Amino acid sequence: MKTNALDPVTLEIMNKKVTAIADEISATLLRSSRSIYVNEAADFAVGLIDLKGEMFGWAPENKTTSINVPAAHTLSLFPDLADGDVIITNDPYLSRGLSTHLPDLHLIQPYFYGRTLVCYGWCFIHFMDVGGRVPGSIAPSNHELFQEGIRIPPMKLASKGEINRDFVTVFQANCRLPHINMRDVESMKGALGVGRQRVLDTVEQYGVEAFLASHEALKAYAATKTREVLRRLPDGTYVFWEYIDSDGRSRIPVRVRVCLTVDDGRLHFDFTGTDPAVAASYNIPTHGALHNMFTRRITTFVRTHDPTVPLNAGTYRPMSCTSPPGTLINAEFPDAVGLRFNSATALNDAVGGTLLRSQPELMAGPTCGSGCSIVLSEPGGDGKDANVTVVQAMRGGMSAYMGHDGVDARDVTMNTMHNHPLETVEAKSSIRITEYDVRTDSGGAGRWRGGVGQIMTFEVLSDGRKIRVRGNERVRFPPWGVAGGRPGAHLRMIRNRGRTDELEVSKIEEIRLDRGDTLTVLMPGAAGYGDPFLRDAEAVRSDVELGFVGRDAARKEYGVVIGADGEIDAQATRKARRARVKDNIRADFDFGPEREAWEAVFDDQTMCEINRRLFALPRSVRQERRRQLFDRAVPNMPAAGTASVVKLLADSDKVRARIKAAMDELLG
Repeated sequence: MKTNALDPVTLEIMNKKVTAIADEISATLLRSSRSIYVNEAADFAVGLIDLKGEMFGWAPENKTTSINVPAAHTLSLFPDLADGDVIITNDPYLSRGLSTHLPDLHLIQPYFYGRTLVCYGWCFIHFMDVGGRVPGSIAPSNHELFQEGIRIPPMKLASKGEINRDFVTVFQANCRLPHINMRDVESMKGALGVGRQRVLDTVEQYGVEAFLASHEALKAYAATKTREVLRRLPDGTYVFWEYIDSDGRSRIPVRVRVCLTVDDGRLHFDFTGTDPAVAASYNIPTHGALHNMFTRRITTFVRTHDPTVPLNAGTYRPMSCTSPPGTLINAEFPDAVGLRFNSATALNDAVGGTLLRSQPELMAGPTCGSGCSIVLSEPGGDGKDANVTVVQAMRGGMSAYMGHDGVDARDVTMNTMHNHPLETVEAKSSIRITEYDVRTDSGGAGRWRGGVGQIMTFEVLSDGRKIRVRGNERVRFPPWGVAGGRPGAHLRMIRNRGRTDELEVSKIEEIRLDRGDTLTVLMPGAAGYGDPFLRDAEAVRSDVELGFVGRDAARKEYGVVIGADGEIDAQATRKARRARVKDNIRADFDFGPEREAWEAVFDDQTMCEINRRLFALPRSVRQERRRQLFDRAVPNMPAAGTASVVKLLADSDKVRARIKAAMDELLG
């Protein structure tokens, strides 16, 4: 039988079958795992991989959109797999991007029907700790992979059903939560065993040839339907860039740049001009491929405009990329990669920006830009870390798009992880959650309002507790508004908010809190879309009633006056809307004063030239020369969240002169 010769009815049946199998693997793993990051937050994924190493069966219940999983290289290392073998790895370099940081452990199991290999089951879990320099394994200041935990090259966890006990011994000796971790490994293995049985049931019912034929047929069908969606984008070339706040070594923003070429439903992404890899944990190990770290926004774009597109690797056939090695998004061993998701979020927002330039009526604005994980480590009696708990995976809002407000307090554009139930967190740690709510006025104003972020305050109940924070971005540059919409609010974190010793700590990596101390996390809102003064006044009144918008902001941002009785003052509203000044309404993007001041000096041409010269230098000196360059160009640069850069960069000619002199001296 030809690989694409399935009739439409059988093809649809097989699509439903493989989806159902993946869903059952997912449900099994979710219900059997021990760690809160899995059974509450659902930071894991599962799927079926074909004999080419490509995903052909995806679970809609997966909380990520990492569908184009690069498994082919890892599978190529094991040409003689047997029934009952299971591969394990977490190494982002030795697996060539199958794993993207060490806390993500991947398992692959071959499924045989008799002696015929029919496909592979795959799953990954984000583990709360895999050793390394800090509890939780991830820290922005890690500057090489060796600091981030135990490295597991692609190897056999099990051979013909027998667990590799030497691996278990070494693994448990190198992580802070050995028993929970091994229970999760066992859950993964058990879930893949369930998938094996369901695959064999399907092959028994429909035959080996039909099942094998479905792999290519489903991918080809997805490719065809995806290209139909992408043909909605006008042919042309579109450029956009985005930032993370800094690299940790300096206070300078780090930029990712995308040039999108659209040609009759085919997309090519060129990431030339992106900043070099940093001596911190923000690098992405993509190995130059069109990786799932790049494609999450384009995946949601395709599925938004055609929800019937099958979720498999065929979705990406109309796409290609150019990704020069050594950049932030094509890291090289042993670059640290623990916080690669920060950079991936910025990169996907840049991809979204190119789509907005191409067809603004079909695309939402940027994400809130920050998926902030709060990790608590508590000492044991011997002074060592005895407990590592993820207090919460904090989220902001989703951006608005034409005709629709953004989703409030649950940004799912990069993944759809659940929040942790407060009762579970309190039961497993020595903290008390005192506030967990929506953050008023954080969503960008617009004809369609940006989603608001979350706010959480917790109190520490014992001395000597360490809080590590990762993913805290959008402290300097907020999520930008679209088509007249306003930016969302920045991220903020405050120790002991409202007290005499209140302290802004927005870009901390670690903070010690003692009994009675509090930490308040205010997540960014997302971008508004369209002129706020065209928003329906009743929608504004409802926002005020629900706590999404304050009364003052309703008047200032929307021109809607709410009376003491909570109703609209129609006369005052008409007067306010007639009197407003339109000079600050941007037809394209409203980046906010900080980014606009920055880019008035560090424009695209300047940044591309700086990076061209940096990449002409040996890799070993690039980061130090970059730091020296910006230190000379912008001395006394404030840390993100502590002060504005607008006044600092006001004399753009003087700053440009310093840039040129520094480039000539340091970069040649």
